[in-house]
Amino acid sequence: MFRRSMCIVALVSLAAAARAEGPKKAELPLKKVVLFSSGVGFFEHFGKVEGDASVEMKFNVEDVNDLLKSMVVQDLDGGKISTVTYGSKDPITKTLKSFSIDLTVNPTLADLLRQVRGERVILDAPNEIAGVILGVETRKKQLNDDEIIEIDVLNLLTDDGLRAVPLESVGRIKLANEELDAELRKALAVLASAHATDKKSVGLSFLGKGVRRVWVGYIQETPVWKTTYRLVLSDDAKPLLQGWAIVENTSEEDWNNVQLKLVSGRPISFTMDLYEPLYLPRPEEQLELFASLRPQVYEKDMDAKKEAFGYAGKPAAAPTMAFARKMRSSGEGRGMAEGMADKLEEVEDKLNFRQGVSSAAAAGEVGNLFQYAIATPVTLPRQQSAMLPIVAADVKCEKVSIYNPAVQAKHPLYGARFTNTTDLHLMQGPITVFDDGVYAGDAKIADVAPGDQRLISYGLDLETEVVPSGKSMPEELLGVKIAKGTLIATRKFVRSVEYTVKNSGKQPKTVLIESPIQPDWALVKPKEPTEKTRSHYRFAVEAKPGAPAALMVEEQRTLRQSVALTNLSQKDVQLYLSSKVVGEKVKAALAEVAGRQHALRQVAAERMRCEGRIAAIEKDQSRIRENMTRLDRNSDVFKRYVKKFNDQETEIEKLRDQIAELSDKEIERKKSLDEYMMGLDLE
Repeated sequence: MFRRSMCIVALVSLAAAARAEGPKKAELPLKKVVLFSSGVGFFEHFGKVEGDASVEMKFNVEDVNDLLKSMVVQDLDGGKISTVTYGSKDPITKTLKSFSIDLTVNPTLADLLRQVRGERVILDAPNEIAGVILGVETRKKQLNDDEIIEIDVLNLLTDDGLRAVPLESVGRIKLANEELDAELRKALAVLASAHATDKKSVGLSFLGKGVRRVWVGYIQETPVWKTTYRLVLSDDAKPLLQGWAIVENTSEEDWNNVQLKLVSGRPISFTMDLYEPLYLPRPEEQLELFASLRPQVYEKDMDAKKEAFGYAGKPAAAPTMAFARKMRSSGEGRGMAEGMADKLEEVEDKLNFRQGVSSAAAAGEVGNLFQYAIATPVTLPRQQSAMLPIVAADVKCEKVSIYNPAVQAKHPLYGARFTNTTDLHLMQGPITVFDDGVYAGDAKIADVAPGDQRLISYGLDLETEVVPSGKSMPEELLGVKIAKGTLIATRKFVRSVEYTVKNSGKQPKTVLIESPIQPDWALVKPKEPTEKTRSHYRFAVEAKPGAPAALMVEEQRTLRQSVALTNLSQKDVQLYLSSKVVGEKVKAALAEVAGRQHALRQVAAERMRCEGRIAAIEKDQSRIRENMTRLDRNSDVFKRYVKKFNDQETEIEKLRDQIAELSDKEIERKKSLDEYMMGLDLE
């Protein structure tokens, strides 16, 4: 019985000890890294835990926001995720204001002593003085005859009475209140922690029984991974393309046997401050205070008014953000949880370099993105970089020379028409070109999908010279039509450039001549370009050694010009009447319009002549009136002026009648002309 009791006590003690130990500590090593060309990486940790376990992970402060935004945690064998804990990052000013001594600003010694008025202090000045702080005052001190300064003086109540101690003479001050002294030290510790750049701990709690597999994934900011290529050209062998990926481990954790995937694409990624606690400002309400009551005198209700008092409502709740991440794994045929439950899948190596260097990557599509999966696990210490071979293949490549006068007016560039005959999506990057084992130059390509073709140029072709000679031809009238008083003329403009290519080398060359594409200009000769980009035509010219080759590029533009018939000059009308492309009906209409306009101009000219005659008579009458004021009414001159004045008045009356008649005729003819022109619809 005694032994049984002892066993029970032992079991209870062991259980209590187990409970006291708490969750077991576990490690989750980094197993997989997926780097995106948008500047982020997805990091996956995988491992095993037993029973209730906790995992502690370290992160830089600047990475905590991305962690909170993207972390995914899974217990794959029936366990539960309890909590993810991390140290709060309350605003430093709010934390400092919670202490008895406020250090939110940079306080002076006098400011600190003012905050602890009424507290007992012990100071050396230089002898030890103990007392209660009454306050700190500023006094003026005479240094010499011309200089006066201000000093801070601490006023104390000591056992011997009141004392004034200049702060400049104080060597040490100790707070007698131990709790207040501890508060000051805590505030200083908080202030110091704000300057720290140490890592922050994130704790993961897993609840369950037995040994279980767990997985953690999250996004962090990473450098953009880059690609660089080598293109080997030779007359005796197929062109060889070798590609390398440049990756950097800028994290604080070594990569040990990590499965690495490189994804090209631009997924949308952003940062959001989730680590900093947010506080909503709240309105401050005052208690209603009532003064002492006095006797009231009530008056008659003469005009009753009602006032509505409403509460504006509570502040809106802070928005919450639900984050869901859907992960797809192409080529493996399994979900994320199942894939992480097994060991990492080996990627088959299918590409080999002829020179003994094999590609370490297999390519595949992930959703709308393209990825390189590095077959061999990667080991890369923190703050280190590496080059990994991702492409090694023979490609289709043809040597050409590329001429563009906007790039080089005299010589074309050495180049190559490169076709991506691999199954890989080649990301943009530099290409170092080797020709027959010799460095030939550098080039650059944009993203090239499998099967796409690109031109690259890597040097100046001094053996070849191109001379462009441009000319333009006179415009040609194609046709004329009239519609509702408007003449619409269609004209053709033609321009051409003749390129003369001379190859001074020993081998025939294909020279690609680039000509800019401009709106409204159509290519006439040659009928079709060899290639056409978004901004240029390309024409291939075969240039044999010593024999000049020529290329004529001709373009035309058709332009429709509209002009009102009334705005046509006589010269324009004669030009259209003499043109062979203008129809007879249009010519007849133009002739009729010209005739009617001529008749209208005649009427208008006669009206203006009459108006001018009236203006001349009125001017002469003004002269006569002025002269008559200085003459004797019985003189012969005065009488002659009277007769002339009467004759002019008679003429003015006739002219005014004539002007009225001409104005009516002008209006009638103009109306008739307008109606005639608006009724025309001829081609």
